[in-house]
Amino acid sequence: MQTDIAISFQPFGAEHLPGAAALSRDENWPHRIEDWGLVRSLSRGVVVLADGDVAGTAFVTRFGPVAMANMIIVGKAMRGRGLGRRLMEEAMALQAPDEWRLVATADGLPLYRKLGFEETGLIAQHQGVLLDLTGAPADERLDWAKPEEAATIAALDTQATGMERLPLIEAILKTGRIAVVREAGEIAGYAALRAFGYGEVAGPVIARSTEEAQALLTFLFAGQAGRFMRVDTATDSGLSRWLERAGLAHVGGGVAMSRVDKPADRGTSRLDGPSAGTVKRFALAAQALG
Repeated sequence: MQTDIAISFQPFGAEHLPGAAALSRDENWPHRIEDWGLVRSLSRGVVVLADGDVAGTAFVTRFGPVAMANMIIVGKAMRGRGLGRRLMEEAMALQAPDEWRLVATADGLPLYRKLGFEETGLIAQHQGVLLDLTGAPADERLDWAKPEEAATIAALDTQATGMERLPLIEAILKTGRIAVVREAGEIAGYAALRAFGYGEVAGPVIARSTEEAQALLTFLFAGQAGRFMRVDTATDSGLSRWLERAGLAHVGGGVAMSRVDKPADRGTSRLDGPSAGTVKRFALAAQALG
């Protein structure tokens, strides 16, 4: 039995994407190499190699004052060696935001608590084959966003989340689509749709009410019946039962966690950012990206 394994920590590079994708498949995550590539394009990451093979990963994605810790995996064969904590420490040393956030699995909770993270809410993962929603009434306020509206959409997103996610919005507009609510010529809410995993993911969804979030999703879902869809939403968003009626079963989720390193009077909710009183996050871009 081999006991001497050469372990090294390195910055995550493009050459590590195939190994990382294989690692996530072993964990029954749906992420394609393209999904890993999107996160990598927005993030800095650390990889642990065991005899040259990818054995663990961790990314940090900085969105202004907030950073998301994500894609944290240690392969089954390498667990019990303290690699998870070392990966987190190495990755988090790459950034110094005001606040850290992540969505934890049950297995990861003990480590994140030891690192000072606290639970702030629950995330429900909904997915399945989308039903036909063509009977829903049309909403004339809804339209498709234009590429030049990315900054306006990102500013609205910041109101709801406290994060500055213009690079993410621009990436979604290049590879997917964003629906918007227009009021008096101004964008008042939005919902994004892009390829992910086994099909597509809808999110972020930023809106003023549950009803408006449902209208945005209905607009996104038009023509998508029969396709595999995923939506990650806070359990208190009011969307779960509606998503189940649309064919997207509740199949699990995670625990939203936060660690505030630089307290500031920004009027923030640690789950959804500034409580501006007008917009709220109803669905995540992904559990990795908030």
